[in-house]
Amino acid sequence: MELRLESRTMHQALDAVSEFFEQEQVVACMGDRFALCCLCMTEPIRRSVVGAATTEDEGFELVQRHRPSVLICSSDLESGYGIDLLRRVKREWPSCKLMILLVRETQAVVQEALGAFADAVIFKSSLGTGQGDFVQALATLADGGVYLPEQIRKLGSETPRPDLPPLIEQLSERELEVTAAVARGLTNKTIAASLGLSVETVKTHVVNAMGKLGARDRTQLAVLALLYGLIDPMG
Repeated sequence: MELRLESRTMHQALDAVSEFFEQEQVVACMGDRFALCCLCMTEPIRRSVVGAATTEDEGFELVQRHRPSVLICSSDLESGYGIDLLRRVKREWPSCKLMILLVRETQAVVQEALGAFADAVIFKSSLGTGQGDFVQALATLADGGVYLPEQIRKLGSETPRPDLPPLIEQLSERELEVTAAVARGLTNKTIAASLGLSVETVKTHVVNAMGKLGARDRTQLAVLALLYGLIDPMG
């Protein structure tokens, strides 16, 4: 695959990344040292990176020390496991936005990442293809959305999860529509426009759906709806 570095699309992507990182503090944790160095030295990102590591324990220590707004990690680390790092950070610092790049493209790994309530999940092989875009993931996170590309949603919901507790209450048809839109990364304003509702009504549906699923935030709402098989992952 050739990356067209001087293309208009590439420059627009860099501008979008620059805008996102002006507002964020980032810890990066990757097992590939070359990829980690390249990420942290890229100009739009470099000034926002407060720490970088290659192991799970080092990454967690950096998050404890710096309390970043974003953690970007890969599933494969030099020591430990990226998805375990997400779980630890989510417990201790739930407001931190979690993005993970998955090296292995299996249903089991995708469901692990969803079960850790990652806010953005991308296959490493999809970068640059338009099927799991790093820049779009950042833009979605900046809007408070959840970035789960279609392929991720499909794999995450293919097999029923018997370990999940019974639903507190079934979601209404409208709540399911709104939840499906949340899983596609849409904001309340965009959902309201697409469904012909007010933003406040959409907020109410989101809150009600979260209560019925026992979700603490939009990410958990989207993930639990997928794992329960309540929404169409392709829709």
